Amino acid sequence: MCRHLGWLGAPRSVASLVLDPPQALLVQSYAPRRQKNGLMNADGWGAGFFDDGVARRWRSDKPLWGDASFASVAPALHSGCVVAAVRSATIGMPIEPSASAPFTDGHWLLSHNGLVDRAVLPLAANAESTVDSAVLAALIFERGLDALGDTVAEVGERDPNSRLNILAANGSRMLATTWGDTLSMLRRSDGVVLASEPYDDDPGWQDIPDRHLVVVDDSHVELTPLKGTA
Repeated sequence: MCRHLGWLGAPRSVASLVLDPPQALLVQSYAPRRQKNGLMNADGWGAGFFDDGVARRWRSDKPLWGDASFASVAPALHSGCVVAAVRSATIGMPIEPSASAPFTDGHWLLSHNGLVDRAVLPLAANAESTVDSAVLAALIFERGLDALGDTVAEVGERDPNSRLNILAANGSRMLATTWGDTLSMLRRSDGVVLASEPYDDDPGWQDIPDRHLVVVDDSHVELTPLKGTA
């Protein structure tokens, strides 16, 4: 499991999204409020953003709260599209920087909050790690993000115990799915935040129903039920 966050809108500092809010990913790494599985997220973290259309990442296998270097640089990193996550490793999975989201195909940044049996996923030579999230990310990249909803529904059917909350962005679009865990949305005047849980107590946060696809394009937001939803 993990907690993740995405931003699409006007340029903001990475720190203003990941570190500064009262219940930011930094706090969620040791005291999440809505996490259904696991007590903390101390098995790594990652922050990705787009810089003139180029996807850039900073990932670690250490707890976010112990990285003074990132804390010192994050206020200087600004972007209109950010994907970040803190990780709680699935039992038996390796703890290494390459296992931390966001994963990328060079065009998209992608995070997976949940777990899935790797036996239901095709082998992927381009997976960044052997962990379930990396293999799932490789499958999603291979099939294309336009098919994200169908891919998640198919994997969910193959593994009924899976949890498949995906968050992905390419600099101009942001996509997310809810499948077994929480996701909230905050529409601001300058953009949209999607997060596993609210990073503050702003009354504008909206909970996304389970088994839905979220598409954010500029200021437009669309929610669609996923296949298999009653």
